Amino acid sequence: MEKKEFQAESKQLLDLMINSIYTHKEIFLRELISNASDAIDKIYYKAITDKSISFNKDDYYIQISFDKENRTLSVKDTGIGMTKEELENNLGVIARSGSLQFKKENEIKDGYDIIGQFGVGFYSSFMVADKVTVITRPFGSDKAWEWESEGIEGYTIEETTKDEYGTEVILKIKENTEDENYDDYLDEYNLMNLVKKYSDFIRYPIKMEVSEYKKKEDSDEYETVKVEKTINSMVPIWRRNKNELTDEDYINFYQEKRFGFDKPLKWIHLSIDGAVRYNAILYIPSTVPYDYYSREYEKGLELYSSGVMIMEKCKELLPDYFSFVKGVVDSEDLSLNISREMLQHDRQLRLMAKKIEEKIREELLNMLKEDREKYEEFFKNFGKQLKYGIYQEFGMNKDKLEDLLLFYSSSEKKLVTLDEYTSRIKEGQEYIYYASGDNYDLIDKLPQTEIIKDNGYEILYLIDEVDEFALKVMRDYKGKEFKSVSSEDLGIEEEKVEEGKETESKEIFEKMKELLQGKVSKVRLSKRLKNHPVCLASEGEISIEMEKVLKQMPEGSMIKAEKILEINPNHQIYEKLKNAYEHDEEKFKLYTNLLYDQARLIEGLPIEDPIEFANNISKLM
Repeated sequence: MEKKEFQAESKQLLDLMINSIYTHKEIFLRELISNASDAIDKIYYKAITDKSISFNKDDYYIQISFDKENRTLSVKDTGIGMTKEELENNLGVIARSGSLQFKKENEIKDGYDIIGQFGVGFYSSFMVADKVTVITRPFGSDKAWEWESEGIEGYTIEETTKDEYGTEVILKIKENTEDENYDDYLDEYNLMNLVKKYSDFIRYPIKMEVSEYKKKEDSDEYETVKVEKTINSMVPIWRRNKNELTDEDYINFYQEKRFGFDKPLKWIHLSIDGAVRYNAILYIPSTVPYDYYSREYEKGLELYSSGVMIMEKCKELLPDYFSFVKGVVDSEDLSLNISREMLQHDRQLRLMAKKIEEKIREELLNMLKEDREKYEEFFKNFGKQLKYGIYQEFGMNKDKLEDLLLFYSSSEKKLVTLDEYTSRIKEGQEYIYYASGDNYDLIDKLPQTEIIKDNGYEILYLIDEVDEFALKVMRDYKGKEFKSVSSEDLGIEEEKVEEGKETESKEIFEKMKELLQGKVSKVRLSKRLKNHPVCLASEGEISIEMEKVLKQMPEGSMIKAEKILEINPNHQIYEKLKNAYEHDEEKFKLYTNLLYDQARLIEGLPIEDPIEFANNISKLM
């Protein structure tokens, strides 16, 4: 029997296939099952146009069997089979797709999906097998053929016998190595898991003999028996009509897919028939995954092509700021090249991602409007991610995300949107004011907020470390600029300073700045303080709160906010400070250090020298 060689370019491609194209060897089973499903599809399509062919779906199936002793794994179908010529064309020339050719020849419209557009999928078998044998008998013929290959050296084709039409692919599984346990592909439990993972929604039954522990007849003893079972579910929920599905159906699917142990907060069922056709079910979880805000977390949706899983986590389908979304996307229109693991460059995938992003945003806005309580529950879990989405892209996503943000309001005492804030802006108010801190109660007591509250202006309280960074890159909302309560120019009528104090304080404050030795950029009279003696303000792009966040990062230790120490000229401490400056140098130094440390404490900053601070308190007492 003559051994035929693969074409030169096919040899190179096969070598590449075996060694590097696919990341996970286990996908070979997905490819073989997909090809088997195609073979059954082809009879179905022929039956549509040829009335002499009857198609009873119950007669068609895919069967998986294995023999541990002889190290063989078989995937058999009751599909259309192949002629000798088709074996030559489809298996002798790598990357030629028999299914795609069939589709063109039979003028099958795009409404019918053929999975086997993948071309090289069959050759993934050589990643796990030393030898691949294909026994096939074409529909309508008595002749059967056997194709056999041990890899790049070539293949043989000879006539054989087969009782029924269809195709059987038999793999001689490789021996185990130090790096790879090939016995996994001869294990019942593992094979069932691979079918469930990749091919659960193939539309035909995938049958396999599985072990069951059963009671013996007329006995109390039990025995393990082999029973043939269908191991795939066949009908994906996302292809069913939304009107047929209940809330329980969606929740059960969420939990079956192990998207989370919680119940989903919301789900979105999409059936898109446009430039790219696809179905999707997207879920918003009700709880935060334990690793969500860590580097270990992987975003992504499960991606299917005609019910065959291509990627377990396709990150290209979700922007980072919607990375909390779980779910599945299934399309028959994906243009797949050498392998399904190169999808990130696919134009159709980008179109799908754009639409998915729009739908998620639309659903969140609708939840915010129609079910505020549920939205606030969502925002408590994932609102920080939306703010990161604004900050990380330097404000490029501002228009998409700004209306989804919530901040705690000083006047409403609850979370409000930016739109709600601006709808209440008072006449003459130039800015949207905000204050940052560790928690709402502490922020509410900040000295810097006094004058703004007295003017009746609302303040947004920021407690997440990303909040101020996000507002800085946003700059404004509907033309109103964001302004920190610690900023120099608050754009409001400030406290009047008694005549003469401005002049007399200059010399005092210069001395205080000198004593503080570069800890502050200046000391000045405050026009914002009413009841408190002192506070810190900041100038420049880095605020005090931003400095606190940056200092927690390895590269942020040298970043500092430009701090200004403000003294209330109408507080009795000012007179004591002035008196000490004129008559007691030591006491003046003591007051200066204590006021600086007091201002740091108010801001939630650590005391630079706690021992000195304690000693200074003792001296004062």
